[in-house]
Order: sequence, then structure tokens, then C-alpha cells
Amino acid sequence: MEGLDHKTGLPANDALPDSIRRFNRKVIWVMAWVNGFAHLVLGLALAAAVFLFTWLFIDDVMTAFFVSHNLAGGFLHGLGSLMLLWTVSALITAELRYLHGVPLTVDTFVEVAIVVILRKLITMPVQSTLPSPQEFILWVGSAVLLGVMYLIVRFTLTIRHPTE
Repeated sequence: MEGLDHKTGLPANDALPDSIRRFNRKVIWVMAWVNGFAHLVLGLALAAAVFLFTWLFIDDVMTAFFVSHNLAGGFLHGLGSLMLLWTVSALITAELRYLHGVPLTVDTFVEVAIVVILRKLITMPVQSTLPSPQEFILWVGSAVLLGVMYLIVRFTLTIRHPTE
């Protein structure tokens, strides 16, 4: 069709009236500014989360040594806190890559999901009520399936598209 951008299927920029093009430029500028502000907020929130999860880890260690005297339980709680910190670190890495112009990929979110599932599995022994065997098997199965999904996603990211 004439007047359509062959890549997007949308009307070509030169096919639009001048008033619409000016309006589009303003809308794009506002959206870019709002997006930049959103990334600033995300960055600050992730930085705050680093400090909070670090404090949580220190608190878990101190509680294990001086309050509960349960080193094994304290170790597992501390490990769970470190895994939350790992999750935040993965999100910060993804945010930094995005700010440097690298597009976000699905593997970041699959990695975060894996860490969350592993944290759940690690902290299960110190929960007040232990899960049923069926629930435990579901958690382990989800971890395995997410691991397989992560490998598939990482492999597909290495494949070059024929047009490149």
C-alpha cells in the first residue's frame, strides 16, 4: 500500500498532515521524558533495595548469633536475604544495560524467577510449617522447568536472524 511504512505497517511520516507530525513529535518528547523519569525512580528504588537487603542480611546474621543461637537457621535466613540481593543486582544489571541502549531480554526475568524459586526452596526448612511433599515437588519442578527455559532463552539469544 502506498503511504505505509513497510517495516511497521503504520502510515509513513511524510504521509501524515504537518499538524499531526508536530503533535507526534511533542508526544514522543513527553513520553521519552516520562520514561527517563521512570528509569530514575527505578534506579533509586533498586539502590535503596540494595541497602535494605544488605541490612536484612546483617540482621539475620546478628539474630542467628546473638538472639536465637540457631546458626543453621540463621545461615538459611541469611542466604535467603542474599538471594534477594542477587535478584536486585540482576535487575540493576538489566537496568544499566537498558540505559546503555541494550534492549531488555527475557533471560533477565527468567533469572529473577529462578532466584525467587531457589530462595523459597532454601528457606523451606526453617519455615514454621513445612510444605507437603507434593508442594515441595511442585517447587522443585518449577525450578527445573525455569532452568530449562533459561537455557533455551540463552541459546536462542545466540542465534543470528537470517536478515542480520
